[in-house]
Amino acid sequence: MSTALALRQPVRRRYRLRGILTETGSIFLGVVILIWSLVPVYNMLLIALDPEEGEIEFDGNLWPPEPSLEGFRAVVTQEARYLEHFWHQFGNSLYIGLLTMVLTVLIGSLASFAVSRMQLSKGSLLTNAALLTYAIPASFLIVPYFRIMHSYGLSDNVWSVIAAQVTFATPFAILILQLYGSLVPFELDDAARVDGASAPQVYLRIYLPLMTPALAVVAIYALLLAWNDYLYAAVLLAVRNMTVAVTQGQLFSDTDAPWNAMMAAGIIYVLPPIAVLFTLRRYVVAGLAMAYVTE
Repeated sequence: MSTALALRQPVRRRYRLRGILTETGSIFLGVVILIWSLVPVYNMLLIALDPEEGEIEFDGNLWPPEPSLEGFRAVVTQEARYLEHFWHQFGNSLYIGLLTMVLTVLIGSLASFAVSRMQLSKGSLLTNAALLTYAIPASFLIVPYFRIMHSYGLSDNVWSVIAAQVTFATPFAILILQLYGSLVPFELDDAARVDGASAPQVYLRIYLPLMTPALAVVAIYALLLAWNDYLYAAVLLAVRNMTVAVTQGQLFSDTDAPWNAMMAAGIIYVLPPIAVLFTLRRYVVAGLAMAYVTE
């Protein structure tokens, strides 16, 4: 008995040491990734607070000697170069992003419900065919898509960009919703139908409430896809109807650009996605927890 206990003690020490090393390595890796991710954001803030149009960034200073909100004032008042229509372009970005998010969630949820819960015979073929569209890079489609939008009279119209972003986001949305929907018991649908519920009632009262975590993930993905898009907004929209992301791209075409105002505009521009992410974070965490418990 004493011999067995003596043999177990080194094994326990070894596992305890391995656990400590694993936790220490994870913490170190997390800190490195956090610093790596925050350094660009810190540089943006450093330039935005510089009263000399961002020259401090190129002097190697870690903080402006005299921090100023002049860059943010120039953005709010639209006095800075390239930012004369900032709030109108910000509204365009918000309009495109929110509508892309809503339409992607609506179309993706309806398609995943029809394919998975109504047990269509060719449902898997439809979803796999939609995923094949990702085999073609989006940049290759911009020329034919531009010609199509021009023929429909949607040139310089934000709806042309919305249609493109919804098309790109929907296949991924259907995939995510199908995978999460497989965790929801089919017996709930059968019980509802026995009680006389129609397909729309099952969709609205059972499917959507139980799919809220997955819908939150899809909504965040669609919003970020549209919010960060540059190519389609730059090709399809004129200057006044452009998004802020396209305007920011003009920074690199000017050797004497107002860097502090542009970085201040970038900081303001990232606030809406962050707000949506924080608003929906508890649903995302709930979805991950449900998937973990089910496994």
